[in-house]
Amino acid sequence: MRRNIVIAAVTAAALIGGGTATALATTGDDGRSTTPRADVSVSDDGGVRDESDGHDDDSADDRDDRDDAALASSAKVTAADAIAAALRDTPGTAVSADLDDEDDDADDDGDDRGERAAWEVDVLSGDGTWHSVRIDPASGKVLGSHEDADEDDTAEARAALEGGSVSAAEAARAAAGKSTVTSVDLDDDGDDGPAAWEVETRADGKGEQDWRVDLKTGKVTADRSDSDGSGSDDSGSDDD
Repeated sequence: MRRNIVIAAVTAAALIGGGTATALATTGDDGRSTTPRADVSVSDDGGVRDESDGHDDDSADDRDDRDDAALASSAKVTAADAIAAALRDTPGTAVSADLDDEDDDADDDGDDRGERAAWEVDVLSGDGTWHSVRIDPASGKVLGSHEDADEDDTAEARAALEGGSVSAAEAARAAAGKSTVTSVDLDDDGDDGPAAWEVETRADGKGEQDWRVDLKTGKVTADRSDSDGSGSDDSGSDDD
């Protein structure tokens, strides 16, 4: 009974204090230790630290970052190649391409394969309709496509692209010299200056970085609004 009371008191102290609690070994009537020592602490950020190795458990964000980096490095089909494949299937102008690790259209298309990584390319056709085309990142084959009736940015996209000579595929190739491209999007809201292609790159050990590619010159500059980036002012052009 006394042993149970001691253990309960130590456990309560750990829960209330939010700090380090040590369960001390107690001794039974025969003099032998009956409770093993367990050292557990709660870190300042709320994570649980195992004192045996001194490291916090990985956060969900850290695991997601590693998963995204692994997906990017394993994709054999580049963003530029995925855009080209999508335009062969659905003629028009590619406005964005994103490497997606989840099949968001599985339920709508009746596809019960579950989650499957794919490039998702948004294409604006000549008649003003929008199409979403999914490309296999391993083979470059078209996994499916559908019309996106909810898209209402036709006028904005056309206005931003007017006078520009750099396509989404060319922007992806220009930024590929920085790292592995995981997305290309037309930034036409004007918050970060004139309309441009916004390209995201990712790699193991480098994290995520956003770049802006000029629609007219193809010049690549670091996106200064990207809080996760290195803040470097590297620039260059890899126009084809």
